[in-house]
Amino acid sequence: MIHIFEKQDSLVSQYISEVRDVEIQKDSMRFRRNMERLGQIFAYEISKKLQWEKTMVTTSLGEAQCKVIKEQPVIATILRAGLPMHQGMLAYFDSAENAFVSAYRKHHKNGKFTIQIEYTSCPELDGKVLILNDPMLATGSSMVLTYKELIENGKPAHTHLVSILASVQGVEYVKKNLPSDSFTLWVGAVDDELTAKAYIVPGLGDAGDLAYGNKL
Repeated sequence: MIHIFEKQDSLVSQYISEVRDVEIQKDSMRFRRNMERLGQIFAYEISKKLQWEKTMVTTSLGEAQCKVIKEQPVIATILRAGLPMHQGMLAYFDSAENAFVSAYRKHHKNGKFTIQIEYTSCPELDGKVLILNDPMLATGSSMVLTYKELIENGKPAHTHLVSILASVQGVEYVKKNLPSDSFTLWVGAVDDELTAKAYIVPGLGDAGDLAYGNKL
């Protein structure tokens, strides 16, 4: 199952237009805030797919039957670009467990690159709902490799993969390399072009640099 938010008019389109805009991008605080907002919207939509249960809540005047999430998800993030989205999701799933993965592109002299994972911090995942976010789904290899790294800590009941922007190639790579019954893909918008250096066009640039400053 794939959900592409820009197919319907909503605030997602407004925030995506702002994170793409080179003038607005000059304000890193606003860029991070828009990423947080998008994370919150994704969290809200994903919450509709979770299991809920009834509970009785004591109020000042009596008791009310309410519905609450049966079990909080595990929110996983690829460092560092995913941190603002992660914060947005955590604001909504405020009792969620968290996982962090350090993954990066290691460039080679021939112009190609491989995805390297250096560090993983993750709770037990068996039978839990996993939400894995990475703002940009370019080739899709980072998302797939990170997912496979995380499930070394147990098999989730279901996984929600979240990206603000994706390429057509990235979406197809994920569909090809992960079992279709194990995940749902949530994407803000899908761009057609992926360059030889695996940059999404028109894309938005390097989300990590825009949020936290340029790296060496």
